[in-house]
Amino acid sequence: MPTGFIHLHLHSEYSLVDSIVRIPNKPEYVHPTQTAHPNLLSRALQLGMPALALTDECNLFAMVKFYRAAMHVGIKPIIGCDLWVQSPTEKNPHRLTVLCQHHDGYLNLSRLITRAWQEGQSNGLAIVQEAWLGEAAHGLIALFGSSGAPASRLYNHDEKAASQVLDRYRHWFPERMYLELTRTGRDHETLWNEASLVLADRLDLPIVASNDVRFLDQDDFAAHEARVCIHQGRILQDPRRPRIYSPEQYLKSAEVMAQAFVDLPQALANSVELAKRCNLEMSFGTYYLPAFPVPPDKTLKEYIADEAQAGLLSHLPCYRGTPPRPERIYQERLEQELRVISNMGFPGYFLIVADFINWAKRHAIPVGPGRGSGAGSLVAWSLGITDLDPIPYDLLFERFLNPDRVSMPDFDIDFCMDRRDEVIDYVAQQYGRDHVSQIITFGTMAAKAVIRDAGRVLGHPYGFVDGVAKLIPNVLGIQLADALGETEKAGKNANMVSSELIQRVRTEDEVRELLELGRKLEDLARNAGKHAGGVVIAPSPLTDFAPLYCEPGGTGVVTQFDKNDVETVGLVKFDFLGLRTLTILDWAVKAINQRRLLAGDKPLDLSTLPRDDPATYALFAHGDTGAVFQFESRGMRELVRRAQPDRFEDLIALAALFRPGPLGSGMDRDWVDRKHGQAEVTYPHPLLEPVLAPTYGVIVYQEQVMQIAQVLAGYSLGSADLLRRAMGKKNKAEMAKQRTLFQQGAEQRGVDTVVASSIFDLMEKFAEYGFNKSHSAAYALIAYQTAWLKVHYPAEFMAATLSADMEKSDRIMVLLAETRSLQLEILPPDINASNYMFEAVEG
Repeated sequence: MPTGFIHLHLHSEYSLVDSIVRIPNKPEYVHPTQTAHPNLLSRALQLGMPALALTDECNLFAMVKFYRAAMHVGIKPIIGCDLWVQSPTEKNPHRLTVLCQHHDGYLNLSRLITRAWQEGQSNGLAIVQEAWLGEAAHGLIALFGSSGAPASRLYNHDEKAASQVLDRYRHWFPERMYLELTRTGRDHETLWNEASLVLADRLDLPIVASNDVRFLDQDDFAAHEARVCIHQGRILQDPRRPRIYSPEQYLKSAEVMAQAFVDLPQALANSVELAKRCNLEMSFGTYYLPAFPVPPDKTLKEYIADEAQAGLLSHLPCYRGTPPRPERIYQERLEQELRVISNMGFPGYFLIVADFINWAKRHAIPVGPGRGSGAGSLVAWSLGITDLDPIPYDLLFERFLNPDRVSMPDFDIDFCMDRRDEVIDYVAQQYGRDHVSQIITFGTMAAKAVIRDAGRVLGHPYGFVDGVAKLIPNVLGIQLADALGETEKAGKNANMVSSELIQRVRTEDEVRELLELGRKLEDLARNAGKHAGGVVIAPSPLTDFAPLYCEPGGTGVVTQFDKNDVETVGLVKFDFLGLRTLTILDWAVKAINQRRLLAGDKPLDLSTLPRDDPATYALFAHGDTGAVFQFESRGMRELVRRAQPDRFEDLIALAALFRPGPLGSGMDRDWVDRKHGQAEVTYPHPLLEPVLAPTYGVIVYQEQVMQIAQVLAGYSLGSADLLRRAMGKKNKAEMAKQRTLFQQGAEQRGVDTVVASSIFDLMEKFAEYGFNKSHSAAYALIAYQTAWLKVHYPAEFMAATLSADMEKSDRIMVLLAETRSLQLEILPPDINASNYMFEAVEG
C-alpha cells in the first residue's frame, strides 16, 4: 500500500440517520456510467485508494454490497462497525469503533451486534454492555475517538480515570487498540487530540488518523445536514437543532489528509499498518442448507426418489379415467427431474419445502397451488409442493431449475394471509429458532417522498411542497431525473416527463433549490423493515452467516442482510407469501361445507374441481369477473369479453397477456383474432405447430421461446433457458453468438438459414414480452376456483370476499354493488343474529 493514509472510520447511507455516502447495490454499479449518483467505491477509485473501511452505526447492513463492490474494483475492503458501549459506571453509552481482522473477528462482531439489538436496545440504539466485549473481542481491533469512554473522563480533566478505562480495554484488545485522532473542526477534538498524545506516550498506545466520514464531497455538507434533520424532525434553519457535524467530514484524498496531519506522520502511517492487519476474506458461491432428517437406511437422494414416486402414484388415480398423458411419460419426466435435482445437490431443499407445505395442509392452512416457475416441476407436484400437474400444460422444469446454470431453486409459496405466521413458527420449531429468520428490506427516499422531506427541512410551506411533489408523474420507479426528461428512460416514455416541473425548475429559484436537494438525497436507504415473505433457514446459528436485527423487545427478528445478500453469503431463501384470496376461498368452502353437511352431501374439495365447467366459462365470457382473482379490473374484463375463453388453456394465456408489454405490442388482439377465426392461425415453421398451437400460433410464454430453440435448433432445454435469459439482457455480443448457434442447429434439421434467422428475430422480440407460463397456470387455477364458487355458491363466496375487505370502505362499496348484481340481498346488522363477519343465510 504505497499511499500514506487509509480511511478507517466511515458511515454509509445504511447508518440510516447520519450519512449520505452511497453503497452500490451491485458491484458493476461502482462505475460512474452505471449509476445515477457517485458512490463510495466510484469515488475511492477516482482517489486511488487501495483500501477502505466501512463502519456503519450498530449494523452490518451494507457489508456484503460494500465487500463485493470493493473487490470488484481491486480495493481492499475493511469491515467494521461503530458500537455504542455501556459501562456499568457511566450514565450514557460511549462510541467504540471496531474493525475485523479475520473471519473469527467477523463472527464475534456478528454475534455482538445481534446481541445488542436483541438484548440491549434503548432509545433507538443497540447497546453493547461493556462486559460482553470480553467474550467477543478476539479478532477485533478497537479505535477510541473523541466520543469514546476515555474522552468523557478527559473532558472532566480526569486523566487517571481515562488511563484506567484504557487499561481495562487493553486487557480485552491486547496490541489491538488505537487512539483515533480527527481534525474536522468539531467541539472537543482539540482537547481529545492533545490529551490522546499524552496518554499514548504514557501508556505506549498507537495513534491513528481518521476523518469520521459522512459524505463524499465537501459541498455535500448541506445535503448531509438535511438528511440529519429529516431523521430528527427538524428544519435546517432551527437555531436550537444540534450541530455536531462538520463540512470537513468528507472522503478526503490521502494528500489532503497528509496536509491535515503533517505534524503527526505516525498517525497517518498507522492507518496503513492497521489496514494491513485487517484481512477478512469472505467466500461466496456456496449454499448452506440445513440437514433434512431421513431414515438411517436412506440417503437424501433415495428418500426424495421414494417420496416423489409414492406421491406421483397417489396423484395419477385422481384423474377421471386415465391421465392426460401415458404413465410412462410421467415416470420418465420424474426420473429426469430427480436426476437433475440430485446432481445439483438440491434434494434437501425440495424435502424441506415439501415438509412445511404438507404440515400446513395437514393443519388446514390453505396453500396456493403454485407460484412462479416452481409450478413447472413434476417432482414438486408429486411431493405436494404444488397442486398443478405440469405435463398437460407443457410447463417446463428447466425454467425453474436449469442444469446448465447452477443457481438455487426458489419456490415462492402462497399461504392464507391469516395463518402464514403459523407455518413460519413451525419451521422455527423444526430447525431451531436461532437458525430461522425473516429477511430485512430497506425503504428508500423515492422521488415524491424525498421532495416532501426536502421541502419540510428547508422550511417551505406544505402547500408549496405538495404542489411540486404532485408534478412528479405517478409512474412506478420514477426518479427525479426522469421527471425532468434527462434520462434515456424518459426519452422512451413521455409519461415520465413533467413539462410543468421542468418549467418551474427553470423559472423559480425555490423549486430549483428543492429539486437539487432532493436529487442529492434521492434513493438513499431510509429505514429498515421486514421483507414480505422471505425466510432463511441456516444449518447452524444464523449469526455464523449474518448478524440479526430486531424491533425493540427482541421481536420481529430479521437478518441484517437483504434478500440478495443472504443468498450471496450462501443462505437459502424461502418465500412465505400471504395471499388474501386463499383466505377467501377457505372461508367460503368452510361455509359451503357446513351447508353440505346438513344436507348430507360430500364436502366440497376445490382441488378436485373439473376445469371444463361451462357455467364458469360463461361467467368469464360475459366479463362478470368482479371479485374473481386477477380478472376483476376493467381492462381485464374487456379482454375476457373479447376473448370469450372456453378452456383452461385460454385462462392461462389471458393471465399472461394482460400486462403492459403484450397489450402495448398488440399480442392480445392477435391472439383473440386468431382464436375466433378473424385472423389465420399460422406458424413460423411447421415444426413449431405443437409448441404454438395452444396459443393459436402466438408466442405468449417464455417457455415457448425455450421450446422453439429445442425443436427447431436442437438446444437442450437448459441451453434454451440460457438463450431466453440472454435475449432478455440484450447483450449484442452474446446474441450474435447465439444467432449463429441457432442457425447452425436449425440448418442441421433442414431449416433454411434465412427462415431460422427470421424466427430468431421473432423469438427475440417476444422474449421481451413473454411471461412465465408456470406462474400463469397456477394463478389461472386460483382464478378458475374463485369464478366457479361465484357461479355455484355466490352467497358464500361473496360473504367471504366482503369479510376479507371489511376495513376498506371504498372496496366494500364496490363489492356490495357486485353482490346485489347477483340478486343477493344484503341484510342490515341484527344484534341477535349477526356475527363479526359476513355470512350467507337462507332468505
